[in-house]
Amino acid sequence: MIELDGSSLTVELARRVVFDGEPVRPAPAALERVQASYEVLARAAASGRPIYGVNTGFGKLSDRLIPPEEQGALQENLLRSHAAGVGEPLPEEAVRAVLLFRLNALLKGYSGVRPKLIGHLVELLNRGVCPRVPAKGSVGASGDLAPLAHLALVLIGEGEATVEGERLPGREALRRVGLEPLKLEPKEGLALINGTQVSLAEGFLAYLRAERILRHAELLTALALEGWGGRLEPLDPKLHEVRPHPGQREVAARILELLRGSRLLGRAGEVQDPYSLRCAPQILGATRDALEFVRGKLELEMNSATDNPLVFPETGEVLSGGNFHGQPLALALELLGQATAEVGSLAERQINLLLSAPGLPEFLAARPGLTSGLMLAQYTAAALVSENKVLAHPAAVDSIPTSAGKEDHNSLSSLAAQKAQKIAANVEYILAIGLLVAAWAVELRGPAAMAPATRRIYERIREAVGPRPEQDQPLTPKVERLRELIAEEALLDVDGRGSTEDGCR
Repeated sequence: MIELDGSSLTVELARRVVFDGEPVRPAPAALERVQASYEVLARAAASGRPIYGVNTGFGKLSDRLIPPEEQGALQENLLRSHAAGVGEPLPEEAVRAVLLFRLNALLKGYSGVRPKLIGHLVELLNRGVCPRVPAKGSVGASGDLAPLAHLALVLIGEGEATVEGERLPGREALRRVGLEPLKLEPKEGLALINGTQVSLAEGFLAYLRAERILRHAELLTALALEGWGGRLEPLDPKLHEVRPHPGQREVAARILELLRGSRLLGRAGEVQDPYSLRCAPQILGATRDALEFVRGKLELEMNSATDNPLVFPETGEVLSGGNFHGQPLALALELLGQATAEVGSLAERQINLLLSAPGLPEFLAARPGLTSGLMLAQYTAAALVSENKVLAHPAAVDSIPTSAGKEDHNSLSSLAAQKAQKIAANVEYILAIGLLVAAWAVELRGPAAMAPATRRIYERIREAVGPRPEQDQPLTPKVERLRELIAEEALLDVDGRGSTEDGCR
């Protein structure tokens, strides 16, 4: 049971809730803060002074005052009108992350909602109720309004949700877990949809994939060095101590450890290896440093109050501002996508290198000319790298005004997160191709001379996809199987080090 207090959620804790189904409970002190902010907002609303989204309309319509008897209907109408998303629904793990992050943000105690609403969110998360949330529709500025509205509809018995694999109307989904639909009070609808939690959730998932990708890129680089017969000097700690970027040092040390005991190195006969091998610590290390930056931004946002207006019980103030704006996430997630794309770019160059390695048959084919070997595997990798170049173009430098110009700068943070996810999926395939190519190359070099750690990785790959064939075969099934191994982190379990507690580092 993970206790949520609005301030101490981490990537590791979030992973346990989202993927392992670990239940959550609100910290008692957090519920006290929630109750205090609710009481402050109730008093402010009773005073009759205009408070955005409590007794006024929304966006361009914020100059319209709403009488007290219609303020509950205002919140329900907000959810219905803003549920305008389109496209395929978010996957279950993304929706669970959204629920978790929205719940934690409300538990900071600045949103003016009731503890009862908190209780409903806890029950949805713990009992596996998954609202159906279309993926497209957010511009990432006044919160991820459209997708969060679809999620929030279920709380009032509308919309749709999946319970134990069955797609149900919102009211029936609530009934299945013993809940009644909420009757919203002032600001509660706005508090549910004003926030960055969809961008955050998709960025969180992209980050986890990127961490896993980076670890496998280190494995591929070690195998590629053995397949090429490359040199160890570029991994020497003395080089990295005099340019002490943390990621560079960490990556070099990991690859060096993987190659300890190898007798395949230094056979290429070159004074210096190509950049894709020699500069791998610098390239992958830069991605490592970028991921550390992104992780910090994600954890900061997980523990932030991101709706509007915010209620400050200690002073009695209700302040309107812009904490819902996704720009901090948008820029970080663009970096995440670009850093992940660079891992794929490096891997493709390593693939190309091994297909023309000295002393090995062209394209690692059994009978070059009659057979083509892995020629087309590089074509596919090249296509994916090219697609990633398009996806890495930043959405965050774009902005399109909404709400008749009232909301005149939008971050597109949700799009940045979705692009990072697509880039990661492409890089997983590139790495799968790279592992296949490297396994064939070291098989030709002689597995008996491999380092103990890389030998275990090679044997696991061979177990999954078989030995290098004597005849051409369709490559897609092999690539798909290796991509599954990457997703399962099966190779990290045999590299001699294992994976760390967050399952991806």
